[in-house]
Amino acid sequence: MGFLLFRTGGYQKEDNKISQLDNEGEEDAASDVTEGHDEEDQMYEGEYQGIPHPDEQKAAQRASRGAASAASELQELSEQYEDIMEDCGHGKFQWTLFMVLGLALMADGVECFVVAFVLPSAEKDLCLSNAEKGMLGLVVFLSMMVGAFLWGGLADKLGRRKCLIVALAINCVFAFLSSFAQGYGFFLFFRLLSGIGIGGTVPIVYTYFSEFLQKDKRGEHLSWLCMFWMMGGIYASFTAWGIIPRYGWGFSMGTEFQFHSWRVFVLVAALPAIASLVGLTFMPESPRFLLENAKHDEAWMILKQVHDTNWRAKGQPEKVFTVTHIKAPKTAEDEFIEIQAATGTPVQRWAVRSLTLCKLVRHNNVGLQYATLFMAIIWFCMAFSYYGLSVWFPDMIKHLQYEEYDSKVKVFHKERVENFHFNFSLENQVHKEGEYIRDKFINIELISVKFEDSLFEDCRFEDIRSTDTTFENCTIRSTVFYNTDLWEERFIDCKMENTTFELNKRGCHLDALEENDVLIYLVSFLGSLAVLPGNIISALFMDKIGRVRIIGGSMLISAGCTFLLFLSFTQSAIIALQCLFYGVSVAAWNGIEVVTVELYPSSKRATAFGVLNALCKLAAVLGSSIFASFVGITKAIPILLSFAALVGGGLVALRLPDTREKVLL
Repeated sequence: MGFLLFRTGGYQKEDNKISQLDNEGEEDAASDVTEGHDEEDQMYEGEYQGIPHPDEQKAAQRASRGAASAASELQELSEQYEDIMEDCGHGKFQWTLFMVLGLALMADGVECFVVAFVLPSAEKDLCLSNAEKGMLGLVVFLSMMVGAFLWGGLADKLGRRKCLIVALAINCVFAFLSSFAQGYGFFLFFRLLSGIGIGGTVPIVYTYFSEFLQKDKRGEHLSWLCMFWMMGGIYASFTAWGIIPRYGWGFSMGTEFQFHSWRVFVLVAALPAIASLVGLTFMPESPRFLLENAKHDEAWMILKQVHDTNWRAKGQPEKVFTVTHIKAPKTAEDEFIEIQAATGTPVQRWAVRSLTLCKLVRHNNVGLQYATLFMAIIWFCMAFSYYGLSVWFPDMIKHLQYEEYDSKVKVFHKERVENFHFNFSLENQVHKEGEYIRDKFINIELISVKFEDSLFEDCRFEDIRSTDTTFENCTIRSTVFYNTDLWEERFIDCKMENTTFELNKRGCHLDALEENDVLIYLVSFLGSLAVLPGNIISALFMDKIGRVRIIGGSMLISAGCTFLLFLSFTQSAIIALQCLFYGVSVAAWNGIEVVTVELYPSSKRATAFGVLNALCKLAAVLGSSIFASFVGITKAIPILLSFAALVGGGLVALRLPDTREKVLL
């Protein structure tokens, strides 16, 4: 009897022979179905009643037996691969790859901070409205969400190294272009594409590195790798602090092209990605991925390279790589048996194959389905709280600063000033019902100044730089505004009589550095630095305590940290609790990423990691948006939301399987 073999990819045996069906079994099956009927009756009744042909039943049974055999063979490959990695040892090769991939992870950490750091300057340079600022902050996580989903899936099909190189190249190119973009539309578009590129680093980096690690090194060294994300935050904070306030670091080409210091920072922020991209050109593809795609010779050569590199560095160049054959099993996904066209209708064959496949997937992955659901809940809860509080902490500090600043406002009521030359700056003042006759405001700054119901007559404003300054319901007569940035929007319900504006500054401009700006960098720097102790502790105890306990315990302790905000709500208390929260929560992040790597088979590892990381970015968008909306309104709701999410995620984490002793499938 003839058969048509349809291959869908995956493992392939060197011997591709298909065993013949058991003749005796065929006869028994045929006699059971056709008893009491002739051959024509059998075909007619089968077609009419939808009864599968005996050969189709045999195909389904054979597929079921193949699934069990494939699972056994996959386990054998995993154990053999683990033995090979133990023989290769852990040494120079892994540490070199650790540095290269660490720089890629560092680039991801930098990307999360770039827009937040440049926004105070970019909003003036690009004339951004509040809505445009919000969209610019939102597009960072949305683009990284798309990138994680896209590159994670591609890494399982095209290769870890190849996809990571392309993703980093996209990030570098469009980060470079964004620094020169003069308009909001181009800047937003370039940052969107830059984020899509960098979004693939997290799922690919952890998948790639884990496939070069042996079981007893995996948890610890994946946790050490997480430190580079923290280093990305420190690098971004430190360079932003050193570059952005230096307004002289830039150049201009006429009035149409301006390159200020914040654009220099955007270029410097891309250096980790560039360094990682260069390093990756010297790194090989994951041998485990190559085995998944039946490239045995290439995989063997890379494993030999790892072995020889490590043992030469240890002073034992004579140690020989003894592996001569690597088992490459065929999985249940590799083949479907297609019965020849004369033995049933296409609809019958399709129904049998589909039903069999669904049963196999449900049977083989029922444990993985629940574990994936648990992981999705944990990723979402952790990201919702972490990124929500990451936005809420600095916003609350700014709000407290604003309240303190506003409480010190000076109010001048019904003052009358004539023939006076204002040669000093005005800051944080409110002038009500004042009269200013023949006064001059020359070469000064107006910072947070409001004039209400006031009269300006025969006055002159020249070389004025202003921030948050308005004129409301004022009468302005015979007054000249020369080379100022006081636009029409600054005059609300004002009456103009014989007033002229000459050489007014068009567009937007950068303000002088405010004292409060420094706190943005300082808070981010301290928060990133606070991660270090938690990272070290989690790395040292990841294999001793176990991933599940570290995740659950860290999330529950982090929940307790948020409740401490009810006890004190000063600026210093918020900064201290932010550092404590980051230091504890990083252990949970490390455990989550290690478990995600160990939970899934090699053929689906990057895809699963990408999907979960995309869910993480979605939670980040929701958390940051929801938490920011309560700034200045109430502190109870953000605290309770984060507490509930962390407790819920921590309790779910305790239901995860322990993957410490599991070899990578």
